[in-house]
Parts: sequence; structure tokens; C-alpha cells
Amino acid sequence: MKIDFAKFESGLAPAVIQDSNTGKVLMLGYMNEEALANTQKDKKVVFFSRSKKRLWMKGEESGNILHVKEIFTDCDNDAILIKAIPTGPVCHTGADTCWNEKNEPNFLTHLEKIIQQRKNEPDEKSYTASLFKAGINKVAQKVGEEAVELVIEAKDNNEALFLNEAADLLFHYLVLLAAKDVSLDKVINVLKERHK
Repeated sequence: MKIDFAKFESGLAPAVIQDSNTGKVLMLGYMNEEALANTQKDKKVVFFSRSKKRLWMKGEESGNILHVKEIFTDCDNDAILIKAIPTGPVCHTGADTCWNEKNEPNFLTHLEKIIQQRKNEPDEKSYTASLFKAGINKVAQKVGEEAVELVIEAKDNNEALFLNEAADLLFHYLVLLAAKDVSLDKVINVLKERHK
């Protein structure tokens, strides 16, 4: 990867920071050659601060560090895209992003994490934990039951009941994936391969 810093009178190239999990654009900063080298080496985003006139690691004061996952350059080698994982709000105002947007995973990813938590830290009051405790056969049976109930509701014209059964099936399917130690992303990757 080679950025042409000479294109800029200031020697600073724009660096767009994107959450590697959610895809949300978090902020825009500027890097000189040294900032980019430090970012690559330490796997933590370092900028050149135009106001402080020095290098600064994002989060050096707040603790909200950006952990680098991937670095890309654009087609003209004069802009940087960094995919990172933030450890907290990115904007100095306390907002998730510098555009005041919420940086949240899609709901299925969020639900998948909750299901995994119920598996790893069971609570006797949790329905999900009770499914894991009952074992793989019970979880698989629930997926089958919910699939049949969805098919039955599909034959009628009650959209509310159909949507509820669809949600029940999807939930129990995610529980089954967790019981088998398989992520939804792995299933999506199979679908992507089939689509090629």
C-alpha cells in the first residue's frame, strides 16, 4: 500500500474510519506518512492533528481507541480507508460517530450475541437458556414446530399471526445455530457462494 503524500501541500491525506463490524462511517481524520506507519505497526489509529500540530492516537485521552482490522487505499493512492473496531464513542462530543449517527449492529447480529450470552452464561429464568439446557434434540424439535406453524399461518390471511410465527422460526433457528456453534455469517457465506 502506497499513499502519494506528495499530492498534498500539507503532506496530509484524508483517512476515512469505518466500523469493521457495522459498516458505519465513524469519522474523517488526516494522516501524514508517519501517522500511517504508526497505525500499520501498532494496529491502533494514529492521526496527524492539524490543531495540535502533532501525531495523536485516537483515544489517547478518552480511552476510545480505534483498533485497526484492515487498511485500504483508493484508486488514486491519495485517500485512506481504515476498517476498525471502536472501543467507545468516536466523536469528541460523545456521539457514536462524527455525524451524530448511532453505530449499532444490525438487529440479527445483536440478537445472535444475546443468544450466545444465554448459552455461555445461563440464567434459570431465561427461556433461551432452558432450550440450551434441554439439549440439541429439543432445540431442533422447536425449529421444526415453528416451521410447521409458519406454514399453517402462510395459508391464512392474518399477517400479524404470520409475522409472529416467522419471528418465532427465525429466533429458534438462531438458537439452533448457536447450539451447533455456527454463526449466521457462515450460513450467509454459503448463500453468497451459491449466488456466484
